Amino acid sequence: MRIDALIAAAAARLQAAGIESPTREARLLLGHASGLGATRIMAYPEQIIDPAAVRKLDGLVDRRVAREPVSRILGSREFWSLDFTVTPATLDPRPDSETIVEAALDRIPDRKSPLTIIDFGTGTGCLLLALLSELPNALGIGIDRSEAAARVAAGNAWRLGFAARARFIVGDWANALAGSVDLIVANPPYIPASDIAGLEPEVREHDPLAALAGGADGLDPYRLLAPETARLLRPGSHVVFEVGQGQADAVVGLGLAAGLILHEQRADLGGIQRALVFGKPGDPRK
Repeated sequence: MRIDALIAAAAARLQAAGIESPTREARLLLGHASGLGATRIMAYPEQIIDPAAVRKLDGLVDRRVAREPVSRILGSREFWSLDFTVTPATLDPRPDSETIVEAALDRIPDRKSPLTIIDFGTGTGCLLLALLSELPNALGIGIDRSEAAARVAAGNAWRLGFAARARFIVGDWANALAGSVDLIVANPPYIPASDIAGLEPEVREHDPLAALAGGADGLDPYRLLAPETARLLRPGSHVVFEVGQGQADAVVGLGLAAGLILHEQRADLGGIQRALVFGKPGDPRK
């Protein structure tokens, strides 16, 4: 069958299942099934696809109709223009989380500085490795409770060329850390326990529960992280927390109670307050 006919048929199935971007996803799935990639799929709609690839596409569309995320089907997700391996052990990186990277970079006056960075709840390593891609002399540590997730992050660092500047630790937040750092980022679990069942199936059934559940009110990780980040930051340095919808005020209160200064609340593309930027009081030159 021709590419354009296959795309039309797959997109119709996806649209009937309620998928928001059926044509785009059909192209991605056919690019993967055929090995041609989405760019060639778009450029040569008249090309004939062999029957084996057509059968593979049908199976991939079946999985997407069952609400398995495209990133899980393909095994990868683009984040900050970088390609990250995604596995069942890791949270699927969201475009909204790029807000944390943007906010962190905006607090760095000299991107060539030899900075030290910590990423709590690193998952795929997307936040840390995105920052390292923009900060050529920075070093970073990613921490995750999941050994499997830490291995995925380390693999992503190696594939993307940042293995020499990134290390990954299996641990419970900051318990294994001492000293001081220049920047902390964190996307901790923040979904209230009562909200888990109502999440979209792509999230509820495919993201690891430990990367979602933040306790009864979703704030348990911030209660631990706020004082730990205040301990680890150098004077004049910053931490950027990702927060869920409606959580900004509560997390601001936790940060202030830990002795941090609120610098900014930044919304994502959907208008939701997504990134909270705190600083540690003091002169960074001392």
